[in-house]
Amino acid sequence: MSSLQPVRGTHDLLPEAMRRHRAVIDTAREVAARYGFQEMATPIFEFTEVFKRTLGDTSDIVTKEMYTFAMGAGKGSSADEEGATITLRPENTAGVARAFISGGLAQQVPVKAFYAGPMFRHERPQKGRQRQFHQFGVELIGVAQPQADIEVIACGAHILEALGLSDAVTLELNTLGDPDSRTAYREALVAYFSAHHDSLSEDSRDRLTRNPLRILDSKDEGDRKLVADAPLFEDYLNAGSRDFFAAVREGLESLGIAYRLNPRLVRGLDYYCHTAFEFTTDRLGAQSAVMAGGRYDGLIETMGGPATPGVGWASGIERLAMLLAEDIPAPRPVVVVPVGEAAQATALTVAQDLRHAGFVVELGYSGNLKKRLQRANKMNARAALLFGEEELAAGNATLRDLDSGEQELVSLNSLAERLSRLA
Repeated sequence: MSSLQPVRGTHDLLPEAMRRHRAVIDTAREVAARYGFQEMATPIFEFTEVFKRTLGDTSDIVTKEMYTFAMGAGKGSSADEEGATITLRPENTAGVARAFISGGLAQQVPVKAFYAGPMFRHERPQKGRQRQFHQFGVELIGVAQPQADIEVIACGAHILEALGLSDAVTLELNTLGDPDSRTAYREALVAYFSAHHDSLSEDSRDRLTRNPLRILDSKDEGDRKLVADAPLFEDYLNAGSRDFFAAVREGLESLGIAYRLNPRLVRGLDYYCHTAFEFTTDRLGAQSAVMAGGRYDGLIETMGGPATPGVGWASGIERLAMLLAEDIPAPRPVVVVPVGEAAQATALTVAQDLRHAGFVVELGYSGNLKKRLQRANKMNARAALLFGEEELAAGNATLRDLDSGEQELVSLNSLAERLSRLA
């Protein structure tokens, strides 16, 4: 019988990997809080309609990648649950928007929220892309001015800087204009690609009538050649859209945040407008985006809520963790080693007192003194506390500095103070 393995597209976060994972999340939490964002969490599954409305019936995520299940009409089911389906969340902006509506937060705008947690997409696993993956994201809801776009981008740049990744990423920036500009650009794209209809891939021919902007994201080589000569969004922007984008750019420049204009950076869904951006890297192969976002002023209205502007981004935690320059070391513990049965009870008490004082403490459970100290060195312990009959009788412990090898007698009452002086 073969040994059990993780499901394809999932992975275990063993302690070393988890430390890198936590370093990303903890840094992002700390920085986002400085910008006034507050943490929230939504369920990992929603009614399927939440994602169909927000991601579009024809998107790859909805048609190919969602994990969707029928709800059982079990005892206590509500009328809403009868025959409904639920979907593991493939992203979290839709869940935050749904919570904004169902939680009655329209009277509390601006709402500034951040989240961290697992997402699920059924796609081909590869480096930096899993079927269960984790994202950190921020959403600023209720502010129509470009200052909101500047602030969420600045927050993202600050997080990347705090992680030591500023030199590893590039901010790519574009504008999608207002709805009028988008309509004009859509018409220009349809006219251009219709003239090359027979040269388009099958997927892009389907997108031509339903969502022509998504042709710009095509990975088909034939499509990409046509995209290279397609009309540019900037040529169809009205004055208001140009002014909005100019304000965003000026704000970023005033903060010293460098960016590169990418006129092919688009979002296919109609509720997106104005700013679109991605922080990309060349260090992860094909999976270049590590943080992506934009303005979605039409999203909440699309979901049945009041017309409410919003802007935000999401970042792949696994991808950021892969970019960290060094492994994150585990905390160096103090190892408590009782020598003889009489010292066991004292060792337990001392260990517990030191933990309450803020130290990481491991107990040397079994084996002779040599084996216990070898185990302490293997776990990179900073110090060992040895308890024998003589030490106990005098109310002392032997403190061994495992870096220098030096040791000294220390009163049990002074252990915390003495350990705090170890570098």
